[in-house]
Amino acid sequence: MSKRITVTLKIWRQSGPDDKGHFETYRMENISTDISFLELLDLLNEKLTLEGKDPVAFDHDCREGICGSCGAVVNGIPHGPLKGTTLCQLYMRNFKDGETIVVEPFRAKPFKVIKDLVVDRSALDEIIKEGGYISVNTGQAPEANSIPVSPKIAEQAFDAAQCIGCGACVAACPNASAMLFVGAKISHLSLLPQGRPEAEKRVLSMVRKMDELGFGNCSNHRECEAVCPKQIKIINIARMNREFIKAAFFSNERY
Repeated sequence: MSKRITVTLKIWRQSGPDDKGHFETYRMENISTDISFLELLDLLNEKLTLEGKDPVAFDHDCREGICGSCGAVVNGIPHGPLKGTTLCQLYMRNFKDGETIVVEPFRAKPFKVIKDLVVDRSALDEIIKEGGYISVNTGQAPEANSIPVSPKIAEQAFDAAQCIGCGACVAACPNASAMLFVGAKISHLSLLPQGRPEAEKRVLSMVRKMDELGFGNCSNHRECEAVCPKQIKIINIARMNREFIKAAFFSNERY
């Protein structure tokens, strides 16, 4: 039988990018500890709608920890206090009865607030468009064993490829750096033979775009690694830096 708790929500309300914004407080009673944090927000919005008030805008889609759209800062931590978990998979059993929970949007210069907890994370898409892909001939898929990849390299590439682009690393970094995101995208392609032909152009273009969009640099605080819901490691930032240095010296591309 599920436990029932009462919590107080202090939620950031902001009508648009030009609004100053403020916190509003809501008391939620008789809440099942078996529901997710997003389901708690659903219940709050049902309550606000019945009262004729504007519901809280927040991002969500799959609610299965896959899409990365559910980002918000809970008690100062992107995606909340549970390690390796997206906000949609954070359950109310992780909070105490009577607790006050502060909920804010991701805060970073490239992430403009659209409304309430919803931010524009299209800057990450702009970086991907600069090189987060490989160019291959279309047609019949090659034989699985025609391009040998060692199990160790395949595992490292897969670990990096798990990045869902949620932006938590940016929100947690004191410099609003996107280097864990970019490092993961560059790593999983540069480790595999299919990604090597465009490796130099890729790293130069993606890093250039990252800087143009106003993301900061990495200063090894490791907050990004601590809050990443897929537990991407900062070794991917080191690999990106090595790829960048090689490309800057030997590529015909200019940074």
